[in-house]
Amino acid sequence: MDPFHHLNSSFSSPYHSLLSPSPPLPPPLAAEPPAGAALERERLPQWSHAETAAFLAIRAELDHSFLTTKRNKALWEAVSARLGAQGFFRTPDQCKSKWKNLVTRFKGSETAADADPAAAAQARQFPFHDEMRRIFDARVDWARALERKKAKGKDVRPEDDEAGGDGEEDDGEEEELEVEMAEEEAGRVASEARGGGAKKRRRKQEAARTRAADQGEVEAMLREFMRRQVEMEERWMEAAEAREAERRAREEEWRTAMVTLGEERLALVRRWREREDAWRARAEEREERRHQLVAALLAKLGGDSS
Repeated sequence: MDPFHHLNSSFSSPYHSLLSPSPPLPPPLAAEPPAGAALERERLPQWSHAETAAFLAIRAELDHSFLTTKRNKALWEAVSARLGAQGFFRTPDQCKSKWKNLVTRFKGSETAADADPAAAAQARQFPFHDEMRRIFDARVDWARALERKKAKGKDVRPEDDEAGGDGEEDDGEEEELEVEMAEEEAGRVASEARGGGAKKRRRKQEAARTRAADQGEVEAMLREFMRRQVEMEERWMEAAEAREAERRAREEEWRTAMVTLGEERLALVRRWREREDAWRARAEEREERRHQLVAALLAKLGGDSS
């Protein structure tokens, strides 16, 4: 059976009253441990991501009880017990210290985001920013509900819950941090309710100026790109015209060479035909002379025989 069953059932609802008995705690030490031992206890073991996520889920469930209770030692014991039920064994003091560290880191990220909106994304690299934001947004909703009830004239001041305390008050630093965060959230809600969104307007104006500057830079880049594109097209047209002129010159030169070659060929043909005609004329003349000689010889031989 789960040894923390009675605590888990007691705090299953954030509005349930704190029940006793609480799990026994080790007796307090007579003297504080050395600084080196405390530093070593804080360093080891480290909180894992899963363990911190489980811790924040439990803390979110009990956040309303923490807000309505001044002495919340039993609440931290309940958080420790619930963590132990999930396999993460932490003491109430370790849980309280972890919560203070998380609040401090969240407050630092929110302060950096408000001071420099451009660094908001970088400041929110805190891995549990969304979980902490949800917890404090729930507080804002609760504060708004209180404001509405106060506007109606109702007394909504929560009574102190004495069932969970043993006479010890919580650490002052934790209360100061949480009260400061709650006051900042309440102030933000009030300023929004009154219509005072000066920061949002400044952010919108800065965003508009940034967009205008970016748009101007983009337009300048586009103009420069178009100018270079036109220059490249002009150079390309000039190069194309030069290549076309060179092609035409070569084509004209080739045509001239072909005409000259044709004329030379016709001249050669004419000379060859002239030589052929002269050779035929000489051959016919020789043939005529041969016939004449044969006829003369035959005539002479015929005269001698008679």
